[in-house]
Amino acid sequence: MAQNEKITIKVCMGSSCYARGNAANLEFIENFIKEHHLEANMEIFGGRCENRCAEGPNVIINGEVCKFASKENLEKVLNKYVTQQV
Repeated sequence: MAQNEKITIKVCMGSSCYARGNAANLEFIENFIKEHHLEANMEIFGGRCENRCAEGPNVIINGEVCKFASKENLEKVLNKYVTQQV
């Protein structure tokens, strides 16, 4: 990925993923973006069901599916992109 290329984050907002933690994950991602001043480099949006309910909650970052998304594993993936943006 080229430096300063926009990173897309899709948060599944289907009822299963939402109930299993994506409401909190969305808040975490938004705070992470603000804390690292990445607003210009990231596009975040909600999506409909990704048909991966058994693996949820799901968050897709630049096409990489984060299954069983939690603050801990989302932070690991997001940190990888932070280092690429510097």
